[in-house]
Amino acid sequence: MSKSIRVPAPAVPALCTVALLACSLQPALARAPDTYEGLYKVKSKRFDLAYVAPGVDFTAYDAVLLEEPQVAFQRNWQRNYNSSASFDRRIDDEEAAQILEAARAGIAQVFAETFREHGYTLATSPGPKVLALKTAIIDLQVNAPDTMTAGRSVTFSREAGEAKLIVEVRDSTSGALLGRAIDRRTIGDGPIYRRDMVTNRSDFERAFRHWAKVSTEALDDLRAAPVLDAEGEPASPAG
Repeated sequence: MSKSIRVPAPAVPALCTVALLACSLQPALARAPDTYEGLYKVKSKRFDLAYVAPGVDFTAYDAVLLEEPQVAFQRNWQRNYNSSASFDRRIDDEEAAQILEAARAGIAQVFAETFREHGYTLATSPGPKVLALKTAIIDLQVNAPDTMTAGRSVTFSREAGEAKLIVEVRDSTSGALLGRAIDRRTIGDGPIYRRDMVTNRSDFERAFRHWAKVSTEALDDLRAAPVLDAEGEPASPAG
């Protein structure tokens, strides 16, 4: 069966549970509840935390609607960064907004490309056999942001920063929540680089591609997995 993804016209749908999800990551993922908003926690080899709704046969869906991502810095990141940065490396509001927009555009492009390469067809509208997929990058930190402004001092760092990904899937027509996954990554945990717009973008894009790849694989898993019953256990063939 061919796979398809439907990408809507540009829009910024609200992920109303982003703040709650950020709180649920504290103080540790291991303490996450077994159920959340009607979903059951399942073991995942791809994400730090994953939940799936019972009674859903994901093989009934043959298309996916990719919605525009949301991106948010860690609370007070800009203020905290500027308090310790030299004057020539401080980030103003316009530059912070540019970082967020670059991240939004980057993850949207990477997810669309990766789903297409994975065998999914991109389309544009919801329908009865379409999953809506939302992504959000939260708690974004950039260790050495740079806007290529002349005269700024040079910074070297092993890591470009860190971020958390939230992915959720819903029935595209009813809006019913069917699954959610959360994953945290350190961005650019490798050799020490001179940190600028180019090296930061490369490391963040690598992380985005990892997240897009595991998201496509997780969707494949859902389509191949047994349906869960009301107790979060695999349903019997008759059920």
